[in-house]
Amino acid sequence: MNVLRSAIRAATLAALAAACFFRPAAAAEPIHDALLREHLWREIRAMPPGQRPKVGVALSGGGFRGGAHLGVLQVLDEAGFPVDVVAGTSMGAIIGSIYSSGMPMPKLLELRHALHFGTGTDLSSYRLLQLVLADQLMSTKKMERFIRETIGDKTFDQLAKPFACVAMDIKTGEPIIFREGPVAPAVRASMTLPGLFAPVEYRHRYLVDGGVVDYIPVNAAKLLGAQWVLASVTEGDYTKTQLTNVLFALQQVIDIRGALLAQEERRQADIAVDSPVGDIHFYQSWRVDEAMRKGRMAMKAKLFEAQRSLIVQALPQLWKLWLQPR
Repeated sequence: MNVLRSAIRAATLAALAAACFFRPAAAAEPIHDALLREHLWREIRAMPPGQRPKVGVALSGGGFRGGAHLGVLQVLDEAGFPVDVVAGTSMGAIIGSIYSSGMPMPKLLELRHALHFGTGTDLSSYRLLQLVLADQLMSTKKMERFIRETIGDKTFDQLAKPFACVAMDIKTGEPIIFREGPVAPAVRASMTLPGLFAPVEYRHRYLVDGGVVDYIPVNAAKLLGAQWVLASVTEGDYTKTQLTNVLFALQQVIDIRGALLAQEERRQADIAVDSPVGDIHFYQSWRVDEAMRKGRMAMKAKLFEAQRSLIVQALPQLWKLWLQPR
């Protein structure tokens, strides 16, 4: 009898779920559909990762536009959205590594103002002029020290969540995906903007910012086992950049390259959250709070769609759960 009841319950819920979640996204959601969605969402949240699709979050590059990632992660945390693995490029690598260390969300948000000082990127107009005239590139050792002071001398396997970050071998153009070894030097390499910072020498390679080859590291998240990926995207609006010096011209090239990469990488994600931060330049550390607010706004606008997408993908696992006698 219990088996029969479970089968009837499973068939009923599956039919309702199909009716609710396979309608066009723009269709209004009746009250009974919203109640069913909440019920299904509670069931998914209660399922351990091995019994539902493994959820990955991919955090793009973009300099201090990446403050939007903090807002995206905050909304996911408030909604109880499961996050099993994280991948990051450039600023996404810094934020992703700290988030993956298990740091509580309030403390992570408090660190946003330390990002400017921790990364050592004093890029005021005067400082930019100095860099243009300098005969050598800046070091990123301060970035590595910031990560060590924030999460300790952790290796990737010591993090609370599986994490990966992406850099590029400047000699070969090869993307390098870090998933093992010490975290701090890997994040440093991922954040090393070519033309501004000296390449990081690591295991006989010379590495720079991964955003040049993998702007939204969806594939890196999938290498960690993610079966469903949310991409947090912080593209710059390169059409409005004033090319007043060689560094801005270099950043223009990187932003255009990132936009081209993002077109394909966005399609590989299940949900792409595009924060409206295109007018924030990569060096504008004082606009991190603004970027975070815009990230919150973008994620809130996409939250229902993200929940719906994950529920649809989890229906086979939910079906098995419903068939179990209770």
